[in-house]
Amino acid sequence: MVGITKYGMYVPYNRLAREQIAKAYNKNVMPGEKAVANYDEDSFTMALSAAQNCVGGRVKCPLDAVFFASTTAPNVEKQTASQIASALDVEGGLRAADFAGSLRAGANALLAAVDAAKNGATTLVAIADSRLGAANGKNEELFGDGAVAFEFSDKDVIAEYVDSYSVSFDFYDTWRTAEDEYPRMFEEKYAVEMGYTPFIMQAIKGLLEKAGIQPCQIAKVVMDGSSLRYSAAVLTKAGFGPEQAQKEMISEFGYSGAAYAPTLLACALQQSKPGDLILYVSYGEGSDAVLLKAHLGCEQIGAGKGLEFYRNTKSTAINYEMYLKWKKMMDFEPPRRAATPRSCLPDFYRKRKKNLALHGSRCTVCGTPHYPPSRICINCHAIDQMEPYQFQGKKAFLATFTFDYIAFSEDSPNAVAVVDFENGGRIFTQIMDYDADKLEIGMPLEMVYRKLFTADGIITYSWKCVPLRSLK
Repeated sequence: MVGITKYGMYVPYNRLAREQIAKAYNKNVMPGEKAVANYDEDSFTMALSAAQNCVGGRVKCPLDAVFFASTTAPNVEKQTASQIASALDVEGGLRAADFAGSLRAGANALLAAVDAAKNGATTLVAIADSRLGAANGKNEELFGDGAVAFEFSDKDVIAEYVDSYSVSFDFYDTWRTAEDEYPRMFEEKYAVEMGYTPFIMQAIKGLLEKAGIQPCQIAKVVMDGSSLRYSAAVLTKAGFGPEQAQKEMISEFGYSGAAYAPTLLACALQQSKPGDLILYVSYGEGSDAVLLKAHLGCEQIGAGKGLEFYRNTKSTAINYEMYLKWKKMMDFEPPRRAATPRSCLPDFYRKRKKNLALHGSRCTVCGTPHYPPSRICINCHAIDQMEPYQFQGKKAFLATFTFDYIAFSEDSPNAVAVVDFENGGRIFTQIMDYDADKLEIGMPLEMVYRKLFTADGIITYSWKCVPLRSLK
């Protein structure tokens, strides 16, 4: 038996109320809000956050492969899966692969992980998207940002892979060339009648016949699609009732591209009980229909950060002008300082355990942790008596902070802080996703990996912190 063994999701803290767009252009928009990645977030950092939630802070995760899927990878030619693996402190003897080029990239990665699990490999799949819709367009209202991650294996399965059926066609519906900043879309009626409806119907019919089951036996249907009207029509045509459809997330979080249907799948798993059959349906130049069977433990989402957590831990303080700035859709006065030099690539690689996996050192004499890594123990003063120590997942607290109104920022002021780790170790960094009125000395924090700056086409990432949030 192979299937999903763990899963986790991530939705950005910031939400843009769609009424902000309505006010900007004096027009009617769809209701609700959409999730907006902070200016220092991208598909890599969101996928990493989802992956961390999925694996639950395990040090040196026992993985054989890491897959990343997105239509908005930070680099056109540089692998993101290997970055995720290194940040999780898993590198060397494993396979890393990126899946891109289609909204089906998430489904492609999930099915590849199933194949790997059949051969005994434990695979982490992280899926994220941060698509950009042009100003005053329908996609600007529709698109939201988010990520989800799944672990596949042939042991301790909580959602069993039963069967699948795929169809593929060379079809123009949504596309984007290397020169395009925004996705292009053909006429909606043509896309739905010639592509979306027949492709999905063919995939569903093929899977049901192959598996020998009827629509009434399915507990939940996870349907991809950016239009609730069209996806509901396809479900009805395929013989499913509205109560079988997994509830949409577009009104609350937006359509997160390749990550949307996989995120709905995570929500369906969290709401399922053992024995439930779940039908997952993708779309993009064809369709993949995947049948899963829930087992004991399927409701246990990683880190406890499921739909309710992200629904109730958010900020709607961002306005439309700030959204445009974060997405670099308007020109603003540049900083009046010299440009930041790019990172020293040889030094970054040599120190990748510190820079990517948040490694420090621990004294083998007295056990005191140190960050950054040190040769001399701050407690017992032993010299060169250190062992590697990972601070990722360790409890962190705000030691002190200040607001910097002078340094350039996409969201002035910069909140800079000294963060203390439990039992030892200290880092000087930025606080993100914070409410200034609620920052307090000693408050618990969570370390996150975010963009620091870009120079010469090289994106430099670093560890920052956010206030630790929980449902009350």
